[in-house]
Amino acid sequence: MSETGEMSEFGYIMELLAKGKVTIKNIERELICPACKELFTHPLILPCQHSVCHKCVKELLLSLDDSFNDVASDNSNQSSPRLRLTSPSMDKIDKISRPGWKRNSLTPRSTMFPCPGCEHDVDLGERGVSGLFRNFTLETIVERYRQAARAATAIMCDLCKPPPQESTKSCMDCSASYCNECFKIYHPWGTVKAQHEYVGPTTNFRPKILMCPEHETERINMYCELCRRPVCHLCKLGGNHSNHRVTTMSSAYKTLKEKLSKDIDFLIGKEGQVKSQISELNLLMKETECNGERAKEEALAHFEKLFEILEDRKSSVLKAIDASKKLRLDKFHTQVEEYQGLLENNGLVGYAQEVLKETDQSCFVQTAKQLHLRIQKATESLKSFRPAAQASFEDYVVNITKQTEVLGELSFFSSGIDIPEINEEQSKVYNNALIDWHQPEKDKADSYVLEYRKINRDEEMMSWNEIEVHGTSKVVSNLESNSHYAFRVRAYRGSICSPCSRELVLHTPPAPVFSFLFDEKCGYNNEHLLLNLKRDRVESRAGFNVLLAAERIQVGYYTSLDYIIGDVGITKGKHFWACRVEPYSYLVKVGVASSDKLQEWLRSPRDTASPRYEQDSGHDSGSEDACFDPSQPFTLVTIGMKKFFIPKSSTSSNEPENRVLPMPTSIGIFLDCDKGKVSFYDMDHMKCLYERQVDCSHTMYPAFALMGSGGIQLEEPITAKYLEYEEDV
Repeated sequence: MSETGEMSEFGYIMELLAKGKVTIKNIERELICPACKELFTHPLILPCQHSVCHKCVKELLLSLDDSFNDVASDNSNQSSPRLRLTSPSMDKIDKISRPGWKRNSLTPRSTMFPCPGCEHDVDLGERGVSGLFRNFTLETIVERYRQAARAATAIMCDLCKPPPQESTKSCMDCSASYCNECFKIYHPWGTVKAQHEYVGPTTNFRPKILMCPEHETERINMYCELCRRPVCHLCKLGGNHSNHRVTTMSSAYKTLKEKLSKDIDFLIGKEGQVKSQISELNLLMKETECNGERAKEEALAHFEKLFEILEDRKSSVLKAIDASKKLRLDKFHTQVEEYQGLLENNGLVGYAQEVLKETDQSCFVQTAKQLHLRIQKATESLKSFRPAAQASFEDYVVNITKQTEVLGELSFFSSGIDIPEINEEQSKVYNNALIDWHQPEKDKADSYVLEYRKINRDEEMMSWNEIEVHGTSKVVSNLESNSHYAFRVRAYRGSICSPCSRELVLHTPPAPVFSFLFDEKCGYNNEHLLLNLKRDRVESRAGFNVLLAAERIQVGYYTSLDYIIGDVGITKGKHFWACRVEPYSYLVKVGVASSDKLQEWLRSPRDTASPRYEQDSGHDSGSEDACFDPSQPFTLVTIGMKKFFIPKSSTSSNEPENRVLPMPTSIGIFLDCDKGKVSFYDMDHMKCLYERQVDCSHTMYPAFALMGSGGIQLEEPITAKYLEYEEDV
């Protein structure tokens, strides 16, 4: 077997293709780049083992570079681009391809790349694109696919004078195709070129020996089992794989080929089962099509019935309104005619004027008596004018409040599956979102679909994202900072679907989550503080020295704050972290402090007998709360006895009732080094409780202090392992 074949763990696929057991045209789906959605061109193997076109990798990195420059201060957890990108300029591509390239930096460091295949960020290392292997096996398969697709198109000779002849063979050493005549001319017998390796006509030329991208002059001869990639002996001796377990290339080839062969043989052996399942799926598709149309017809029938009821009610209501309108108009017409008669020479007045012309007294008296009564009645109606009917139709306003509410909740029958309910207490958001729900035992579902979408401030409706879940919890990642997201769940049992649950809205933190642990070295007092093994929880305890010092009670005894800080500093950008203060804590302070201020606090030995050692010894006199210097290099808030104390300020009220709030379950700290501002949040509602300016000219550290009994627990980042831990508990 050739040396090139020994380097490929996918050689068995080529053997199947050569034997005709796999039709090349049936594997097009595997030959499409997940970024450009076209056939692979010079594919590169990412650390996550997915392949992406060389050009697509450069374009994606370039697009990230441009977006990073446009919104450098925004959250970096943006969704990876999935659309075909415009071709960038060659100078930018060359810049990205150079080893050690980093966005907005001149110093080499690792490059994060969003894989379009698995949608996870992968580390390309310091060499970036230059450190990736080309997937020559995939290239060869793509070339065979192209040849099968263009069987009638011939590959022409590269050396012929116009017009070129059809090539008969290709030289892998020269990377060129030749006709018979040109091959004899350029590869004469008795020369070194006569020993070149030649194959059938092809446009895919691959190197005979795979070289190491880290050490370009060294050939690949080993396989790193930890990183799952080929390496050279220099990588093992002093490179990034010096402490990794490696094996020989031949051993790796044999092992991987055996595994792949067994898996492929198993799949081929299950061909009948696969065909049967495909037939079943096709039947289900047809059944789904029929059932879907039937469901639409039934839904239309139900709505038509509702429309008929509404039409009947509409007709009755409109008739009642018309009848009332006619009756009122008739009354108004009669009243108008009566008042028309009161006008001169019209009606009653005109008749009375004619009666007055009567000269016979007996006849006049006989007629005038009744006429006088009518005139008096008309006069009284003028004095107290009252319309014969009401013009308002307030009594005829249709009340549809209840009906609107009922129609708004119009949904499908649950078909025996109850609606799942999201557990608001267990669901939370931190670096990711953890959504937890429960389903009644009697209505156990086969699977669930979790839907979520971002809620814009302008109330623009975003489309729902769907995730299929085979449990009752799910971690949702890649959410934008300082945004509201709505979540809902629906249950599935077979092909039956339940209605969606009530929506849960969560507010993401204002900045990316900053990960750190408590520092067990810098300023840590093991006599008063107890740190757990994971270094994410600290408790304050009274040691033996404190007990001895208490004997001096007759001369006074004071305790000071015990400080502990994070093990990672911050120099720029926006960062957010959270912690929980135990309810039994007497006095705890949380916030940020600069490196020079910490040195000032921690450089002197503690004197527990004197209240003057510590500027903030628990007394209001001289505490940092009374300091309002906007450029101070630290900010700490006080928490204790289930209360959150707003620090004093010159602008806010100093009344105790205005400065004391109930202690939140979890407290978030948001540090914006660019603006020199620190904010404290109630994590349950993502509400800012207090903020102020802080001097960030030096390295800033998360700072904590305890006095008396108390405990602080850092908020644990939400990951996929978090769910496994919760299930074990």
